Amino acid sequence: MEHPRLFTHMTQPDPVRRIRFWLALFIAGLVLSGITAFPLQTELTWLVSLLHASPFRPIAEVAHLLPWIARVNDALHATNATYPFLAYGTDWLAFAHLVIAVAFVGPLIDPVRNKWVITFGLIACASVIPLALIAGHVRGIPIAWRLIDCSFGAFGAIPLLLCRSMIAKLESKNASS
Repeated sequence: MEHPRLFTHMTQPDPVRRIRFWLALFIAGLVLSGITAFPLQTELTWLVSLLHASPFRPIAEVAHLLPWIARVNDALHATNATYPFLAYGTDWLAFAHLVIAVAFVGPLIDPVRNKWVITFGLIACASVIPLALIAGHVRGIPIAWRLIDCSFGAFGAIPLLLCRSMIAKLESKNASS
């Protein structure tokens, strides 16, 4: 009879591979978030059209999503028509997401050596919550939308917390060997 520990490496994925998987997912989220901030006006126009024409319309109206998205879309069209340079701010927002994604290439290559980037990411994720709640209130953003914004920080922290835990295990394993 074969000892089950002999084949542990075959049944459990390599911790570095798991860390890389979660980091790749996190990086993809940042890149997607960044890229979608560039064509904001086009995306909002499509979303309003979709919400008006789809079976989601009653839900979108009850949840006050449709009136809010339509209002934001109207404001974006009016602002871009009169003051297109203000969209430069969202271009920088998009760029920042892409730059932050690049920072996570370090831990993707060497998770233990670059674990500080994971801590940086966790601090950034935690910081999303007070920013969304405070600045959102000051700017008149509906509470439901602010909570959605908060969820980006909360859900973004999940893969980073998993990575931090796996990195700690790797460090203790390397220290004991």
